Parts: sequence; structure tokens; C-alpha cells
Amino acid sequence: MEAAATACYRHPSFETYVRCTRCDRYICPDCMREAAVGHHCVECVKEGQRSVRRARSLFGGEVPTAATPVVTYVLIVLNVLAYVVEVVRPATVERFGMLGAVLVGPDGGQYYYRGGTFPGLELTGVAGGEWYRLLTGAFLHLPPDTSFGVMHLVFNMLALWNIGRVVEGQLGRARYLALYLLSALGGSVLVYLIASPDTETVGASGAVFGLAASFYVISRRLGRDMRPVNQFMAGFLIWMVVSALFTSWQAHLGGLLTGGLVTYGLAYAPAKLRTSGVQLVGGVALVALLAVVVAVRTAALTGAV
Repeated sequence: MEAAATACYRHPSFETYVRCTRCDRYICPDCMREAAVGHHCVECVKEGQRSVRRARSLFGGEVPTAATPVVTYVLIVLNVLAYVVEVVRPATVERFGMLGAVLVGPDGGQYYYRGGTFPGLELTGVAGGEWYRLLTGAFLHLPPDTSFGVMHLVFNMLALWNIGRVVEGQLGRARYLALYLLSALGGSVLVYLIASPDTETVGASGAVFGLAASFYVISRRLGRDMRPVNQFMAGFLIWMVVSALFTSWQAHLGGLLTGGLVTYGLAYAPAKLRTSGVQLVGGVALVALLAVVVAVRTAALTGAV
């Protein structure tokens, strides 16, 4: 005798004889999900996915499920868009570029700052409270009417594309973005610390050098053949020396040191410390340390100490 047909629990108008092997509810073909044994319903599949822990990489992030370097794409687009804004509004570089301290007159003229204030002149730059320049300057590049011009942007974006997608694939998107921004910040802080305060600096080079250092640390941690990696890093260091003629070696060095330090912490910290919470605290601590350095430098420039 044929069993009476029953209705799907999600689609009452659909008659079915099949049950979910986990919850025993009747399910129609639209609600069936292939399982190792039998079929599962939609709710049981969702519940199972919530209970499964995602695999994590050696550096604490989730193992990427897709190979698309989304963050690298976004960073390149942001840099290119910022350059378009520069071309349309050249004053953007002067307004948002990395600048330690200059005096600006009512006519817009700039004068060297060596401490002290003068009537009618306004202190401009990081020393004047414009701390945002420490990051915004890393998304700007040399204007097209300068000697290096658009090639400054092209070289940095090529390097970002070639190195960034590799580092992003290893660290995961969140840690990769944090590394990029911290490297950019570290480069700007070193510029502020040891370069002339009236030096205006722009470019993603500090962040790119941070990614290069990260690539080196990652390669060592994963036990890769270091000969091509060492050759790659040697080329980057030579470029840092040569480019000092027309770019900021301080930003390059600051980004390199920051990127290497951050990645070393991600790669070689004890396993119990390679968690999102601990790494977040470490990132905040590094930002706080850089902020203290900036505050001390500002106090020295303005005569507050």
C-alpha cells in the first residue's frame, strides 16, 4: 500500500516523501541540499555553517575563499582618483600633502618656520594641528608638471599591484589594509621627525615599501626560497637610495621599518597571541606610539618643551 503523501514544511502545496536526515522534516526538491548521507533542509545547512570554524592562516586571518585582491584594487582606484583630483584642482597637494610646518601669509605666500609666531602669519602643517596630512599625503603624488610627474604614480601603482595582491592573499583583507595604512603612517612620521619641517611630501611609496618588507617577512616565515626574494629586496633598497634624488627617502625608510615590524608581529608572535583581538590591540598601541612621537616633535618645533 502506498504511503500517504505529505507536504514540504516550507512549501505546503508541494507533496513530497523525502525527509531531512538531520531534523526529519519533509522537504521538496527546492529545499533539498546534498549531504554526505541523504539530504538536508535549508535551515539545517545554515545551522551547520554557523557551527563550522573557518580555517585561519598562519598570520591570524581567515583563509581567503576567493583569490581576488579586492583591497589592492580599491587602493589603486583611490590613488588614481586622488591624482585626477590633483590635476583638476592643483591646490589639493598644498592642502592635503604631508607637511611639517610652514607659515602662510594673507596672500597665500609660504615662509620658513623656525619656531615662534608672527602677526598675520598662520602656522600650517602637522605642527599646526593638521594631523590628517600624515595619511592624506600618502594618497597624493607629484603633479604632472613636475620633473618626475605622472611616473611617480605609475611606478607606485605597478609596485602596489605586484606586491599587494601577494601580501593580501597571505594576510587577509583586514590585516592587509591595516598594514598598508600603518606603513603609510610610519613613513610620514619619519618624514616629520627627521626631515626639514617645510618639506612637502606626497606619494604611496612609504606604504609600498612597507608591503615590500611584509613580503620579505612572509617569505621567510613560510620557508620559501629566499634567493629571488633577497634579489627583489636588494632592488627595492637600491631604488630607495637612487630615488632619494627626487622623492623622500625618509618616507621609504619609515614605511619599510613599519611594515616589517607589523608583519614580524603577525608572523612570529606565539600562536595564542595571533588572534584578532590581540592584533587589534597591537595595532592601536603602534598608532598610539606614533602619535606620541608626533606630539613630541610638534612640541619641539613650536617651543612647547
